[in-house]
Amino acid sequence: MAGVLEVKNLDVYIKASQILRDVSVEVGEKEVVSLIGRNGAGKTTLLRSIMGFNKPASGTIKFRGKEITGMAPYRIALAGIGFSPEESEIFADLTTLENIEIATWMRQTSRTAEERINLAYSVFPALERYRTRKGTQISGGERKMLSVARALAMDPHILLLDECFEGLSPVVIPQIAESIHEIVRMGRSIFIAESNIYHVPDFVDKIYVIERGEIIFSGKTQELLNDRAVLKIVAGAA
Repeated sequence: MAGVLEVKNLDVYIKASQILRDVSVEVGEKEVVSLIGRNGAGKTTLLRSIMGFNKPASGTIKFRGKEITGMAPYRIALAGIGFSPEESEIFADLTTLENIEIATWMRQTSRTAEERINLAYSVFPALERYRTRKGTQISGGERKMLSVARALAMDPHILLLDECFEGLSPVVIPQIAESIHEIVRMGRSIFIAESNIYHVPDFVDKIYVIERGEIIFSGKTQELLNDRAVLKIVAGAA
């Protein structure tokens, strides 16, 4: 399966501290790949490095065969990578509709703005009911949905989702997981960073485990569940 996103031998420092060490991951066409790691393991740093917020000291990042290492974040977004950050980072003073509309202004594709807004609502129907509510008037789960919907409205080839299940009630998690599955069925690739292995959707194609800035496992879900040493790190299994 051709790689939509290829990260090879990435080293990233923040100030004097090395956060990522020789990290290599790949997401194929129409694949769902999950990056699992404890808090502070380097998940967010990797996603933010892919998006251009952190400049790698060495290594390469390729998107659809073209190197994007060191490019400005806005250029990476315009190339077709959607990003939903850990804290959602929606515009609190704007309505849910306005938050989604902004994405349609930023990147021009073959789909009209109306088509892309309707697509976002088809994946997250709850947001359409709250289209006139401001960011301060919706729940934490709805803000997560809105953050992903805004990224989807850019009509990207791949979505990077940072902790999209973090802090959500058990009732909301399956709803968001099903919405993500629907995005995959539309032909998008997805790279999900998650700290809780039990939140990882059962439809993921591949899992990477990151620990102290290094990839220590790559494989299928069942392979991870059978690896007690790695499982103990990410799930505390005895």
